[in-house]
This record gives sequence, structure tokens and C-alpha cells, in this order.
Amino acid sequence: MLKAICSAKELTDNSYYDCVSDIIDSRQIQELKSITHHVSTTRFQHCINVSYYSYIVCRRLSLNARSAARAGLMHDLFFYDRREYNSTRSKGQAFHSMKHSLEACANAAEITYITRLERDMIEKHMWPATRSKPSYKETYIITIIDKYCAVLEFCVPRVQKLIRRKTQ
Repeated sequence: MLKAICSAKELTDNSYYDCVSDIIDSRQIQELKSITHHVSTTRFQHCINVSYYSYIVCRRLSLNARSAARAGLMHDLFFYDRREYNSTRSKGQAFHSMKHSLEACANAAEITYITRLERDMIEKHMWPATRSKPSYKETYIITIIDKYCAVLEFCVPRVQKLIRRKTQ
């Protein structure tokens, strides 16, 4: 089953899935399942979370929900260890926040055609750390949703663990 954090919906049988069905099974996106992200989840699950909630918000605001779903799924499509990169980064090299955004965009372009909107969303999802301001409303949304999902991914497992302890 494919679900977003804090959602009971199965994502493979609704309009969201129609937006990403052509890219979700790509080898590169599937590889994200083996990478731990935000301590308690995988990078794949994080990308699903950002993708789905960006899609929902953009759809409700009558923005480009399809591009939001696709960019959300590919926004963290990089394969290096960010902690290792940050510890070995030499002066003059880009910080992880900028490097991974650009790398994710390049990797996404290997999977599918990337629109200008999707490129902006992927490259600037770490704003304001990326300095370049988002050019579209959808980019601001994915930026906020990315942080929201990171907080959920960090907190929800801990809350669930506390609840299990209290009920035992």
C-alpha cells in the first residue's frame, strides 16, 4: 500500500496517482526506498509525503497540482549521504541545501521531461537556504510542505511510541 504520513488514503487508486504513475516506478525513485531520511523514514516515503500533500494543497488552491505532485516526488532525488558530504565539504563547495536541489533536478530530468515550474519547485524547495526566491506560488507551497513533512516524520513515530508504552 502506498500512503502518506498521517493519511489513511491508499494513493494508488485516486487522481494523485494519475499524476505520478509514469515516474514512480522508475529505478531511481525506487532506489530511494533504501535510503534513511529524517531519522525515522526513507527518502522515498518522504518524497511521497511531500508529493501528496503538495498535490492536495495546490489542488485546493486551484494551482498546478500535477506539477506539484511530480516535483514533490522528485525534490530529494539524490543519492549521496548528506552528513558525509557536509563533513567533507571543502571551502567553495555548495552547501547540501543547494547541491542536493540541483542534483535532484538533474536526476529528475533523466527520468522525465521537467517543466519550468517543476524545475523551480525542485531547485528552490530549500528556500531561503537556496537564496534564489521561488518564482511560483507552487514553489512556496512545496517549500512549506517539505518542512511540514520533515516535522511529521520526526515527531509522529516518537508520539506513536509513547502511546504504545502508555497502553501496555
